[in-house]
Amino acid sequence: MNPRGNPHTLAQARRRASLDKRQRALTALTTLEQQGKKITHTAVARTASVSTWLTYTQGIREHIEAAQQRQHPTARPEPPARTRSTTGTLRTELELARQEIRTLREDRDRMRQAIQHQLGQQLDALDTSHLSERVDELTQNNQRLEDSLQQATDDNHRLHARVETLETDLAAARTSLRRMIREENTNR
Repeated sequence: MNPRGNPHTLAQARRRASLDKRQRALTALTTLEQQGKKITHTAVARTASVSTWLTYTQGIREHIEAAQQRQHPTARPEPPARTRSTTGTLRTELELARQEIRTLREDRDRMRQAIQHQLGQQLDALDTSHLSERVDELTQNNQRLEDSLQQATDDNHRLHARVETLETDLAAARTSLRRMIREENTNR
């Protein structure tokens, strides 16, 4: 089966890609921290080659905030809206989010088509199997009817032969009866 047509395979590939991106983000965070570089969501995203949006998701954001705390123990982490204060950063993140949304919509549409294709194939297979069963059933019924017809034809031939024998016997009996009546009449 074509892997593009299997929604289960597509979902697994998507999960693997997501896990890979998350792992790259965490590895980039560790690298930046070991190098003593300033830890920001943008720096982690750039180093990991992932979207900045991903760095704000649960499971990544907490690690980044913890690393920021380790770099600046007295500073409190600012909410994500304050750390992304520049218009350029906001536009970049907005564009990245739009690209991610487009990608997700394309993936959704591909998966929807794959599911529709697979369901169509399943329906075709069901109809074919149903038709095959029906053809087998009709073939068996036809064979039974042919056997019954052959039996009836054989019985008909036997009955015709019997009728001919009985007609011959009846004709002989009539002839004998006439002869006997004539002999009776002549003897009187």
